[in-house]
Amino acid sequence: MKKKNIQQIDTVPLYRQVKEYIVEKINSGSLPSGTRIESEAELVASLNVSRMTVNRALRELTAEGRLKRIQGRGTFVADRKPQAALLQIQSIAEEIRDRGGVYSCAVHLLQEEKAKPSVAAAMQLPPYSPVFHSIIVHKDNNLPIQLGCRYINPEIAHDFLKQDFTKITVSEFLLGIAPVTAVEHIVEALIPDPWIRDLLEINGSEPCLALHRKTWANGLVATSSTFYSPGSRYSLGGRFTPTSPGSIDLT
Repeated sequence: MKKKNIQQIDTVPLYRQVKEYIVEKINSGSLPSGTRIESEAELVASLNVSRMTVNRALRELTAEGRLKRIQGRGTFVADRKPQAALLQIQSIAEEIRDRGGVYSCAVHLLQEEKAKPSVAAAMQLPPYSPVFHSIIVHKDNNLPIQLGCRYINPEIAHDFLKQDFTKITVSEFLLGIAPVTAVEHIVEALIPDPWIRDLLEINGSEPCLALHRKTWANGLVATSSTFYSPGSRYSLGGRFTPTSPGSIDLT
């Protein structure tokens, strides 16, 4: 890195200036994914700041998923997080394979149960109606990247419980038997419950993106689901085209 005295930049805290300096290098392509960045000592000398300042900047960038620190080797620019499709429904197995990953999953729950009032209301069913419930953790190269908690209307998928979801994903199965006619997506950031953290193998301070999805098929609410993804491992995004110019509602 070119020598730069960042102490001369306004009143922004020094550790943030170091972070911004490194992020600018990453975003500009000067530091591509996998590149080893300068050591703490080298950054201290080149940026004219304290080791404590550099250490905090690197720790925060690592926690945010921009850098990865490998014991005995140094600090490297992390690979970009995969981005899931927000405005369409796509098999997560297909997403992972499309970007060269190795998909696997663990089925933690697959059963019929009586819908609690909140679930029944979401699915427009009488309270305690039978529903199918699945909890599946999806992995990329054995790293958990998403937990899917789904409730399925048995009227839409009679044979749901007979499927082997290690060989076909829930999305692939459902889209094959009941094409979706409408979708509702709501996204929030949260700290998940302990059982979710355990299955995703994350600590108590790791935030998750929670995508709440409801789908309709054949005039019925087909599914009510929530997908939890660790913020450092996954992102959501999408693109769509309005049906006519100026028809995008941003309210």
